[in-house]
Amino acid sequence: MRTTALRVVMVWIIIAVVVIGGLVYMGTWLNRRHQQNIAAFAASAKLMGLSQTQQMAPAIRLIDQNGRHISLSDFRGKTVVLEFMDPVCTDICPVVSAEVVQADKLLGARSKQVVFISVNVNQYHESVADVKKFSDEHGLSSLSNWYFLTGSTSDLQKIWKAYDIYVKPNPNGDVVHSSVMYFIDKNGQEQALADPTNNASQINQWAVGITRVVGQLA
Repeated sequence: MRTTALRVVMVWIIIAVVVIGGLVYMGTWLNRRHQQNIAAFAASAKLMGLSQTQQMAPAIRLIDQNGRHISLSDFRGKTVVLEFMDPVCTDICPVVSAEVVQADKLLGARSKQVVFISVNVNQYHESVADVKKFSDEHGLSSLSNWYFLTGSTSDLQKIWKAYDIYVKPNPNGDVVHSSVMYFIDKNGQEQALADPTNNASQINQWAVGITRVVGQLA
């Protein structure tokens, strides 16, 4: 009897040791994973020149590449990545477009909770056809959550001013404009601001960075 009882006790002791050991290992693994995630996010933030901004995003109501009237407030409950692009740009805008396409792919099913919006900065190419052509040429039209917004010059200028976007009009070529990327949370609050570049070799890194910032706001 004593031998049987002793065996039972030993079995329970072994089980307890295994469980405790497993919990300790899991805790160590999770902590290591957490530290790795922090380091990865910090690397992306540095690459993107990420800075914090805490204020309500100014209202936007314009027309998208499909001729639909779109308001920023339509997307409450989703994370919004907002950019400003020239539909005839041959410099930074195609690079940012590739980052958006790649980021959307990396997000997978999570992309349903994310919206990518760009506002036109070229008053000489402000038609719906202009922004649709750009969207088609750069693979953005295949994204169900992509909106390239445009409108009258006066409407666009109000948006540029509200978001502190510098625009130097150019009727004969690329428009000189501020290249910024706003990250807006589900409540319509600006949370972060990134500083895109025209470095095509960093497209994948930027795409990963976008997904990481979006993940923080989810």
